[in-house]
Amino acid sequence: MNTASTTHLVLIPSYNPGPKVFETINAARAVWNPVWVVVDGSTDGTAEKLASIAQADPGLRVIVLPQNMGKGAAVLHGLDVAAAEGFTHALTMDSDGQHPAALIPAFMAQSQRQPGAMVLGKPVFDASAPALRVKGRQISNWWANLETLWAGIGDSLFGFRVYPIEPLRAVMRNQRWMRRFDFDPEAVVRLCWRGVRPVNVDAPVQYFSSEEGGVSHFRYLRDNALLTWMHTRLFFGFAVRLPLLALRKLR
Repeated sequence: MNTASTTHLVLIPSYNPGPKVFETINAARAVWNPVWVVVDGSTDGTAEKLASIAQADPGLRVIVLPQNMGKGAAVLHGLDVAAAEGFTHALTMDSDGQHPAALIPAFMAQSQRQPGAMVLGKPVFDASAPALRVKGRQISNWWANLETLWAGIGDSLFGFRVYPIEPLRAVMRNQRWMRRFDFDPEAVVRLCWRGVRPVNVDAPVQYFSSEEGGVSHFRYLRDNALLTWMHTRLFFGFAVRLPLLALRKLR
């Protein structure tokens, strides 16, 4: 895509992703302009290589954070810069090649048709998906749907999605959570609470083995403990908001 959008950008947080990040960037740039990468304190040398690529590509922007702050913090930093430059929507995707860059235009078009909504990728898994991860996300999805009174969240953890920037910035600025692995599920729950409607679109997801260049920073005990604490907080927030959510559901 040669003509740059002035409203919708692709925003990719990146932390030690390995060489898959270059495939991801190339695939995203082939279909969208602009694409921004927020390098979240990477130490694997990808920041320098990405900066070099960006020098020759005006459609690619690389923002380097001096230390690792977490996925949510990296996204928020990118959103703040994007808002200051007049962008209204951001499609977030991972840098490790799991998300389908070819679907970026379709997701952006859906967002442009319904700018007040958030367009959520609903993952379609193939045989490469670890069974433990697939089953584990079902638990988080059940809680996210309960906490929003079944507002229509197809998947709470899949990070390939288009957000309206201002509502998300407001949600994140009002509390100190959502800065790490808890970002994706808490973002959709809190945006639903604000009345941002979810629109689900199927999207294939591919997991790569280490031999294929796959890199995973997921830690089963650490990250599931973080999700458990997150859902505990959200459940109490849900209980307080239940009358309003129920009234909205009835309308």
